[in-house]
Amino acid sequence: MSFSGSLALQRSTRDAPSLRGAERLRPTGLPQICVLAFAGAAIGADLAIARAARRLFGARAKRTAAAAERRALRRAVAALGRLKGPFAKLGQFGAVRVDLLPEEVTTALKSLRDRVPPLPFERIRAIVESELGAPLESAFAEFETQPLGAASIAQAHRARLPGGDPVVVKVQYPWLAASLETDLRIVRRLLGWAGGARRSGAAVDALFREFGDGLREELDFEREARVAAEIAANLAGDASVLVPEVIASQSTLRVLTMRHHPAVGIGDRAGLARLGVAPRAVLEILARAYCAQVFSDGLFHADPHPGNLFVVDEPGAAARPRLLFVDFGLSRRLDPALRRELRLGILALLQRDLPAFLDGMERLGAIEPGHRDDVAQSVATMFERVRSLGGLAAGGAQVISLKDEAVALMRQTPGLRLPVDLLLYAKTLSYVFSLGAELDAEVDMMKLCLPSLLRFLAAKD
Repeated sequence: MSFSGSLALQRSTRDAPSLRGAERLRPTGLPQICVLAFAGAAIGADLAIARAARRLFGARAKRTAAAAERRALRRAVAALGRLKGPFAKLGQFGAVRVDLLPEEVTTALKSLRDRVPPLPFERIRAIVESELGAPLESAFAEFETQPLGAASIAQAHRARLPGGDPVVVKVQYPWLAASLETDLRIVRRLLGWAGGARRSGAAVDALFREFGDGLREELDFEREARVAAEIAANLAGDASVLVPEVIASQSTLRVLTMRHHPAVGIGDRAGLARLGVAPRAVLEILARAYCAQVFSDGLFHADPHPGNLFVVDEPGAAARPRLLFVDFGLSRRLDPALRRELRLGILALLQRDLPAFLDGMERLGAIEPGHRDDVAQSVATMFERVRSLGGLAAGGAQVISLKDEAVALMRQTPGLRLPVDLLLYAKTLSYVFSLGAELDAEVDMMKLCLPSLLRFLAAKD
């Protein structure tokens, strides 16, 4: 396993990149408000059509209403993606909040992870040169003009160092630092508007704090470099896991350069077959790596979708495959108090101690005042389902089914607000189990994770 021996990243040559054209107006909020107002008007028209159609009878009216609602959802996602930054992050945040939003909305918002409109290459060139304080041709021998992908806060390009080593360069959008506080004020209004009907003002404030804190962390590429190095160090004993090395000399607060390794996507069946790698072998590595992160280390890569997980394309991969992790912007370190409550909650679930489980939820602030009885009914339902499935004897497929039932129940339960770190923890494990079912349905991910879970439950704080 390789990781940077030095985390002293090169500092930017200025506090923030110089802004150009319409970017200069971003700190005022005017461009953002215009985009949102235009999208809001179109969305309002679509929803009005949907409401009118639903008052009519017949299959055609229902189809018209459904089509208008889908169009409104696409417009909302497109507006958030166009604005990037906190707005696209708001969509990603919503995709995680399965306790608040319906499935069709969270599914649509997932596209904002890596499919937002990219910046033109010349703008990227200017940002990199400003950050590194040198012409692009001096910092890199090659730099591909087409991005590998564009997401909410940055886009990534393949490049080569002056010595010829291949790298991937992640470049943050230039206006984010200057417009962050303005963007967050607008997002706060959006959260209040979207959540006001169902949630108290205090609950919306708490959601906003979680959102803002997480975003500020992701904008700090130096933090991402430190997290990548720490996760690499934590997993250093497992030769089948690879975390790319951070190239400190070509990295700053807003540009992150990491070594590139030829690889095939974890979901690329044809690619894995070409390497002679059995999906079962990949899943065993995946389960081992994530169990170490979530049950032992407490610091985990929280975005295990197929675009962030690869199998290294190298000689000997068939006999000794290596799993490559990329993109550590979305990562979490579980607070010791949350880890303790998680352990106590699982034990209460296994012991069918409903009052103890609810007490723990209240300590986490997951139950809004006056709603303990509402939450208790939903929790009791899940207790019974876990019992019927045999508790820890349940298989991976049953765990996935149970997760889907729990998500549906959360959406129906008034007064339930889970901490975002806990949701990311659950989402991460859910993605790992779902990847297992997708790659090889014969592999029982629960069985692979059970020893680590038992050690976690037996540990003392």
